[in-house]
Amino acid sequence: MKLTDISGDINEWFDGSGPLSDIVISSRIRLARNLAGHKFLSRCSTAEKSEILKKLKDVLMSLELGDKVYYISVDKAPTLSRNFLVERHLISRHHAFGKGPRGVVLAQREFFTAMINEEDHLRIQVLKAGCQLSQCAKQINKIDDMIEQKVDYAFSPRFGYLTACPTNLGTGIRVSVMLHLPALKMTGQIEKFFNAAKDMSLAVRGLFGEGTEAASDLYQLSNQVTLGVSESQIVSQFENDIIPEVIEYENVARNHLLSKDTHVLDDKISRAMALLQNAHLISSQEALFLLSHLRLGINMHEHMGASTPAIERLCTLCGATKAKGRPAISIATINRLFMLTLPAHLQLNHGETLDPTDRDALRAQIIRSALNQQT
Repeated sequence: MKLTDISGDINEWFDGSGPLSDIVISSRIRLARNLAGHKFLSRCSTAEKSEILKKLKDVLMSLELGDKVYYISVDKAPTLSRNFLVERHLISRHHAFGKGPRGVVLAQREFFTAMINEEDHLRIQVLKAGCQLSQCAKQINKIDDMIEQKVDYAFSPRFGYLTACPTNLGTGIRVSVMLHLPALKMTGQIEKFFNAAKDMSLAVRGLFGEGTEAASDLYQLSNQVTLGVSESQIVSQFENDIIPEVIEYENVARNHLLSKDTHVLDDKISRAMALLQNAHLISSQEALFLLSHLRLGINMHEHMGASTPAIERLCTLCGATKAKGRPAISIATINRLFMLTLPAHLQLNHGETLDPTDRDALRAQIIRSALNQQT
C-alpha cells in the first residue's frame, strides 16, 4: 500500500458519523503490551529490537481482521511520510521520530493500528467515529486475545501487564475521546473543564496527543489511572459519567451563546466564512480554528435547531453548494478539510515538498474550492 492510496480522503472514524458526533469526534482505545523474555526498549540492543520487530510483525500480519493489513517500516520512511502518519493518528510523534527498528501495522480502513517498538514493544489501538467506546473495547479485546494466543506477554499476577512507563502498569489501557468544545472556549469556560479533568485524574491533550496544544477547539481526553481498576470499569466510567458530563458542559455553553451572546457567536461564524471564502494564504493553525467555527454553526443548526443571521447565511451557503450539483457542505466536509489541509497531507497529495508560504496558498485554494469559491 502507498500512503497516497489513503491520503486523498478521511478515514471512517473521522467522518463525522457515530453517536454524539456533534461533540464527540471519535473514540479510541489503546493497549500497551510487552513480550515476556525481552528487556524494555530503553534497555534493548538494536539486535534485540529487530528481533522483537520481526516477531510481532509476523504475528500482526497474520491476524484475521476482516480487512487487508499493511506494514510500514517507520524507521526507513521519509520524514514527510512519518509526519503524515502522525497527522493521520496512525502513529505517535514519539514513534515517528524515535530511534532504532520500528514499524506500524494498519488495517486498510484504519480502524486498527499497531505500533511496534514505540515506548513499549507493542501498542495496539482501535478507533471508531463518535462515542463508541464499548464497541472499541469489544473489538480491541478480541484482537488482543488473538495476539496473545501467539506470543507471551510480560505479566505479573500482582501488577498486571508490565509496561515501560509506570502510568500504564496494570491494564495497560488508554481510553480516549476526541472532543470538539468551541463553545466552552468562546464563553471562557475551558479552564474549568481542564481543572475538572485534572480533579478526575484525566489527561487533556491537543489534537495530536501528548505534548501538543489544542487546535481548532479539538481536545483529547483520556484516563491516567490504569492500575487497580479493570478495563471495563474505565470504559464504563467514561461512557456513563465523564462523557455525558462534558457534553452537558458544552451544550450549556452553546445555549448560553444562543441566548446571551448571539453577537459573539455570529461574529465568530461570519469572520470564519469571510476569511475561508476569500483568503489566499491560510496557515494550518488558522484554518483549523476557522473551520471549527463553521463546524459549530452547522452542528448548532442540525442538533439544536439554532437560527441566527450568521447560521442562516452558513446554511444558505450549504444549500447553494448542493443546488449547483456539488456535495453539500456538511460536518463530513469540515472534518475532511481539517485533515486534508494539514501540512503533510497537503504535500503528499500535491506530490512534492512545499515551503510554508506555498502550503498556505494551496491550503487556502483547497478550502475556497470546497466552499464553492473558485477564486
